Amino acid sequence: MKLTVWTYEGPPHVGAMRVATAMEGLHYVLHAPQGDTYADLLFTMIERRKKRPPVTYTTFQARDLGGDTAELFKSAAREVHERFDPQAIIVGASCTAELIQDDPAGLAKALGLPIPVIPLELPSYLRKENWGAAETFYQIVRGLCGPFAPPPGTRRPAPDPERRPTCNLLGPTALGFRHRDDIQEITHLLGMMGVDINVVAPYGATPTDITRLGEADFNVVMYPETASVAANWLKRTFHQPMTTVVPIGVNATRDFIGEVAQITGLDPEPVLNGEPSRFNWYSRSIDSTYLTGKRVFVFGDATHAIAAARVAATEFGFKVVGLGTYAREFARDVREAAKRYDVEPLITDDYLEVEAKIEEAAPELVLGTQMERHIAKRLGIGCAVISAPVHVQDFPARYSPQMGFEGANVLFDTWVHPLTMGLEEHLLTMFREDFEFHGDAAPSHLGKGGARVEPSEPATGDAGTQTAEAAVLEPAETAAAIPEPEAATGPAEWTPEALQELKKIPFFVRGKAQRNTERYAAEMGLTRITLETLYDAKAHYAR
Repeated sequence: MKLTVWTYEGPPHVGAMRVATAMEGLHYVLHAPQGDTYADLLFTMIERRKKRPPVTYTTFQARDLGGDTAELFKSAAREVHERFDPQAIIVGASCTAELIQDDPAGLAKALGLPIPVIPLELPSYLRKENWGAAETFYQIVRGLCGPFAPPPGTRRPAPDPERRPTCNLLGPTALGFRHRDDIQEITHLLGMMGVDINVVAPYGATPTDITRLGEADFNVVMYPETASVAANWLKRTFHQPMTTVVPIGVNATRDFIGEVAQITGLDPEPVLNGEPSRFNWYSRSIDSTYLTGKRVFVFGDATHAIAAARVAATEFGFKVVGLGTYAREFARDVREAAKRYDVEPLITDDYLEVEAKIEEAAPELVLGTQMERHIAKRLGIGCAVISAPVHVQDFPARYSPQMGFEGANVLFDTWVHPLTMGLEEHLLTMFREDFEFHGDAAPSHLGKGGARVEPSEPATGDAGTQTAEAAVLEPAETAAAIPEPEAATGPAEWTPEALQELKKIPFFVRGKAQRNTERYAAEMGLTRITLETLYDAKAHYAR
């Protein structure tokens, strides 16, 4: 453990709280000191839940350490059963309580309560929040479904051809990024295919619902960080197939529909042919040609980061210049994805390292968590949040899924919004010298005095149609265009006439023209860049 002002994940007992808070009829008895009750605010303030999490703390204090803290835990567990009458209880210890080794699992078992009591062993100093959520969900599924498991070696009976196939949606939790709306979108999508939902878990499920998971024909793993362990156990125990595609983006949603069709034997064509997303056309429309080649840096949990990188590269036409995750358990998946974009994967939970990599990559758009939003704002880069951890504004009142065809529409609107698009950039360039674009009337969303990372050159539709001005740009570079030329910072000084001529070059290639001209001047030993120097550089690089 280390002291830090920001963390991507809390300790594993916070993951357990996310699962308990998502469910109904379940209570979490947490052996913890008084200071660990801060976690309630994550759900009531940030997620805007109407009620407190179903968590009871033993809240022992320093003076209790000389007495019997185990008795405090047993009293708390009895009171929970009497007051809340839950269908099941999960018990565990926070990172602080773990040090006193009171064994909540053994203590709860000794109480002999008439309901299932599921112990959690969450090593706070070795694991983190997402692992804690996955382990908690797995223990709940195993503890409640285990008694209904078929004997080993039993073949799963063939589904009844007269009824619609059923599935479970696994993985959505409290405090998850758009989980509420993703459930609605995937339920609608599967309904269009002819698949009914058996249980959604843990979000909205009761312990009784959990016991019915084995009745479904297959499982949809919506969020592997939370659901993959439980889904694999259900596959081994109940012989239920499971999906592997996370339907974020148009292409992934189509792949998901194909995977479900393969599992169920249903015809996917009616749903695929009636695809309702506007994403594909919007990304090909006139102004969206300025999306092509924009540099994007992606960081978040593994599920959303991998999916966002695919959408950015294959559906927006962005160039992925960075891809990473804080989820070390899924580092292998992120490394494999990074190979497809020829970038070095970033596996870290140190936000300062992430900030340094973003600054080094010089992207035009950052897709990340709440922390990357702060980093991008400081650097003057556009940002869209794609992954937890998030703040209160990323739990919108409106319907805003990330998955499915409607989720793809949301992605387009969300990601394009922080960018300066083509017509806007042209207007900014045309009126750059107008008095309204100086002083307090800053011309862009980056704000007054904000730093700006130069954007990259969009790919042209026809390599044969090259303007005379763009002939300066022959060498391949990854640096991007600047909206307004500035005097060179090196020894070569631009004359006013040369600067005025440079302004006539289209904004999206002007930066390369400026740098190539300055490089030409340096190679020729020139200290001033004149009109003649500019034209000579153009001729030099056009050869």
